[in-house]
Amino acid sequence: MPASAVITLRCAAVLSKVVRVCPSGIIFSSARNGNGASLNRYIYKRLLTISTMPAPPRISGMYDFRKVTPEDIEKQTDALILAQRAAYDSIGLLPLDKVTYENVIKQLADLMAERTTMGSPLDFPQHAATDKAVREASSTAEQKLEEFDVEMSMRKDIFDRVVAFSENVGMEGLNDEQKRLVDKLILHGKRNGLHLSEEIQSEVKKIKKRMSELSIKFQRNLNEDNTKLFFTKEELAGMPDDFINELCQGEDGKLEVTMKYPHLFPITKKCRVPDTRRLMVTASQSKCMEENTPILEELISLRQKQADLLNYKNHAAYVLEERMANNPENVAQFLSGLAEKLQHLWKQEKSDMLNLKKEECEKCNYEYSGKLDFWDFRYYMNQVEEKMYAVDQNEVRQYFPLEKVTSGLLHIYQTLLGLHFTQESDADTWHEDVKLYRVNDSKTGEHLGYFYLDLYPRDGKFGHAAVFPLQPSCVAANGDRQVAVCAMMCNFTKPTKDKPALLDHSEVETYFHEFGHVMHHICSRATFSMFAGTRVERDFLEAPSQMLENWVWEKEPLSLMSGHYQTSATLPDEIVEKLAKSRKANAGGFNLRQIILATFDQTIHTRGQADTKSLFAQTYRDIMDIEPIPNTNMPANFGHLAGGYDAQYYGYM
Repeated sequence: MPASAVITLRCAAVLSKVVRVCPSGIIFSSARNGNGASLNRYIYKRLLTISTMPAPPRISGMYDFRKVTPEDIEKQTDALILAQRAAYDSIGLLPLDKVTYENVIKQLADLMAERTTMGSPLDFPQHAATDKAVREASSTAEQKLEEFDVEMSMRKDIFDRVVAFSENVGMEGLNDEQKRLVDKLILHGKRNGLHLSEEIQSEVKKIKKRMSELSIKFQRNLNEDNTKLFFTKEELAGMPDDFINELCQGEDGKLEVTMKYPHLFPITKKCRVPDTRRLMVTASQSKCMEENTPILEELISLRQKQADLLNYKNHAAYVLEERMANNPENVAQFLSGLAEKLQHLWKQEKSDMLNLKKEECEKCNYEYSGKLDFWDFRYYMNQVEEKMYAVDQNEVRQYFPLEKVTSGLLHIYQTLLGLHFTQESDADTWHEDVKLYRVNDSKTGEHLGYFYLDLYPRDGKFGHAAVFPLQPSCVAANGDRQVAVCAMMCNFTKPTKDKPALLDHSEVETYFHEFGHVMHHICSRATFSMFAGTRVERDFLEAPSQMLENWVWEKEPLSLMSGHYQTSATLPDEIVEKLAKSRKANAGGFNLRQIILATFDQTIHTRGQADTKSLFAQTYRDIMDIEPIPNTNMPANFGHLAGGYDAQYYGYM
């Protein structure tokens, strides 16, 4: 074992006697320190005095990205890889007749837990850090770690020892989760081609490394995109005064808008000037098109090439082998059947939208094209809600200040799941807007984990809504359960000098959905990190959050989460009733759009190659009879395609 790896392990051994940490410096549920930040700083100092390596940028489930430097990330990445490689080498040298559960299976489980936990503070900052140099270093770190993961997953010596354990020692005496772990390790080895020729293994490894590199580039381009447009006040007709007043002035006194959600969604929903909506939607659909289109199309080709090498019909078949849907044929039947059932509903909705469009064009002296344009969709969906269901989202959002929604949401989840949340007021976070909460079991007091709320947009930040697992709840090498840690990233409108941050009802629904992922992650009680939290079959992953969304349509939860930002009055009963009725508004169009995305995803991953721009346009025409905007390519900013949802977007349905 290399000297640096020995130093790392000795370091951890000394610390474990003092503050009960495992080799990765993780805090456990059995730790009884009331001040997590103090514990964090204490361990940080101890590591500096004991270790010759740079201190890791995260310790004990708490993260301090304000102090981390690109050099820290680079050095710690190299140290983690070095130590892990040495441990894998030790397993690979075991004689086949000496393998046991403890020296092979448990060791691999411990390594996976440590890799996940120690890797998170290295590859997460690319999505959150305010310093671009740190983001770039983090992206580079992820590339190194992903390449290392590919190498370790392709080690035939490790695979042979897992197989030897299964065949020679057997599963007798193992519990169900332990048996599942062994089965998964063998299955994943076969899915990497470790039972095939060395030539095929070498080619698969090369493809996996290239796919990892491309996926990271795809997301980095999206995170760093800063597209802006400029409009006069007249070109933003229909937008509320408070929205207009908060826009920055740019070129020639025009108002600056970005493609971030707090600008994009309100304008596409409320601006009555068709040309403005067209420009916004065109810019949005063109985001990163030049950079990401070739990346996506190479990814599609590489995925098919890997499937061919591993004797799968296509990439979708390869992916779905481990999913509930089982095969592409089942997914295709599901999507086409649902699309067919929704067509009648969409036909009526589209007719209603066209009537509203004709009426508005006549009133405002706009040219009426007789068709629903691509940039009309969100606008007339909103018009349907306002005119046919009498739901005024501008009025509704006055009742949903973010702080009140957060308070009510946390109360609901605490009551529902028997938890207690405590805000860590002195926590080190990566931005002043970020808040950290500690989670305990309300009955036993057991410490379960932490979650971060990072809710406002900023340059360089992840641009959508998602939950990033930072530390899994699992049993670590020393037998203690480490607590779960995750970060929830959203992009809600920031507060202004005159008003708090206000959410429309769809944003409240998004908040509830994403927080469902937070709870799924933290409440997990798996033994192994491979099965912890949201590491479930991908086509089940969205189910808990989609189920929990139902709370935002009920009177009692809405009362708990609402309070007018001026009067504190809860959402009136008549608005609650209107919202409830509007739930079915636009259901055909909304779900057909999701089916378009899922169908496109399945098509590219069953064909194995695609002109994504033309295929996406044709899919839109076929399913919704709407013509996409020429010279745009929405899939180039469809992050799911490069972020782990390939051939699996149907799980949102």
